[in-house]
Amino acid sequence: MDVNSLKAKKFKEMVAVGRQRLDEHTEYVNSLNVFPVPDGDTGTNMNLSFTSGADAVKEISNENIGDVTKALAKGLLMGARGNSGVILSQLFRGFSKALEGKETANAQDLAQAFQSGVDTAYNAVMKPVEGTILTVARESAKTGMKKSEETDDVIELMETVLEAAKRSLKKTPELLPVLKEVGVVDSGGQGLVYIYEGFLSSLTGEKPSEDNDPNLDELVRAEHHRSGVHEHVSTEDITYGYCTEIMVKIGEGETVEKEFDYDEFRNYLNELGDSLLVVADDEIIKVHVHTERPGKVMNYGQKFGSLLKIKVDNMREQHSALAEDEESQVKEEKEFAVIAIAPGAGLKKLFESLGVDYVLQGGQTMNPSTEDIVKAMEKVPAKQYIILPNNKNIFMAAEQAVAVVEAKAAVVATRTIQQGLTAMLGYNPTMDMNANQTSMTDEIDMVKSGQVTFAVRDTELNGLEIKKDHYMGIIDGDIKVTDPDLFEVTIKTIKAMFDDESEIVTILIGEEGSQKEAEKFAEILEDEYDDIEVEIHNGGQPVYPYLISVE
Repeated sequence: MDVNSLKAKKFKEMVAVGRQRLDEHTEYVNSLNVFPVPDGDTGTNMNLSFTSGADAVKEISNENIGDVTKALAKGLLMGARGNSGVILSQLFRGFSKALEGKETANAQDLAQAFQSGVDTAYNAVMKPVEGTILTVARESAKTGMKKSEETDDVIELMETVLEAAKRSLKKTPELLPVLKEVGVVDSGGQGLVYIYEGFLSSLTGEKPSEDNDPNLDELVRAEHHRSGVHEHVSTEDITYGYCTEIMVKIGEGETVEKEFDYDEFRNYLNELGDSLLVVADDEIIKVHVHTERPGKVMNYGQKFGSLLKIKVDNMREQHSALAEDEESQVKEEKEFAVIAIAPGAGLKKLFESLGVDYVLQGGQTMNPSTEDIVKAMEKVPAKQYIILPNNKNIFMAAEQAVAVVEAKAAVVATRTIQQGLTAMLGYNPTMDMNANQTSMTDEIDMVKSGQVTFAVRDTELNGLEIKKDHYMGIIDGDIKVTDPDLFEVTIKTIKAMFDDESEIVTILIGEEGSQKEAEKFAEILEDEYDDIEVEIHNGGQPVYPYLISVE
């Protein structure tokens, strides 16, 4: 069957079948993801991203292929998750640009669309890595361009693009040593092949074959991934520890200071880390970057518009947890287990030193879901659980987790990290659930919690005039101090927390704080107040340069 003209209706079918094909193989794509700290599972991210695009396509009634591809690109951009999802969105953003305004597409148009997608995606990635989805897209598009000089048949062109994509996928281990080391092909490239298989299947009406090349099948067996593929990378090898994603609505909100310039924006963020992706259209900017300063990324984004979405993952903690899971697949069931939610490697160590069994990464800007908390409980088999949310925005998810698990479980309503640490002083694994919950809750009343962070907009609250980018001192949920100087705000906040019964001050240093500054705080306090003991710990938390507790 020859097809010389691709209409909007047929392309909508291609998208639907491509989505279905990827959906059917999501877990297989996930099993190929071998990098030390994936930004979520590649298959899941690609599937959710492409599904968002496919849903947008279903909503459009236009019989113009240019409008349909534009809807696909917009839906993908809005729904893009993780590195692979963002790159996928850029492939189809460029694809859409090449078909803009076209009623139908011929073989030459389709080939040019694939090539335009590659150009756009490579431009979005600051430091492209070969042996990934980018390579598969580029080599298949290049082959498609050559084929378009020989044929007007859209089906023949799609067959050529798919076969080239499969060949390129098979070669990815030769380009990326980590793939060869563990015996798999690139997971993002595999996901793209599934989408292309769906496209061709829709055009021909034939179901794709599940019989892989025997050599390729051997190469991508999931068993290779499950049997220790993470042993080649240590947590210490991770240079930039926070996988940070933001979505900015351009020109919206009170924080806007300047007009968006793509190159300026991307070049600034490139200095803050690596694995940078910046994608944008006329309305939205999406950013993915690995950095040590997620707060700076968010703050910079607000100079151009309002933040629609924020996601921060501590990759060092994810990798450590992954390594721990692989070391012991079967754990002995405990009588009691305590699960705490907190960001930062230092905070993790502090909670563990006080008897917490598992620290789930999360907190401000990165609230874990009910499912995340349930999975954390599953990692520590126990008859009874106590959950320390350490953030009021996590209370509901924690309560829902308690409701769905079969084991007996309770939430101790800690609103801050400091309350969570103090609550552990009242924990006794020999007591029953009710006694522990009461004892730990009573301990919360013994501590005052202070947080130092920056303001994202000008405002006036409780008679206090707050300027954008000035620092704020928050005491038990209320903003009490503001000043452009971080040192001044912090020392004023600590002093405002004191009363006649204050004895112990604990300072938790965040990623934007410093040991030297914290020691200066201690020196000032010990000089001015009698019988005050100051403890300093490196918490490593984002967003808050300093967390303070006074007991």
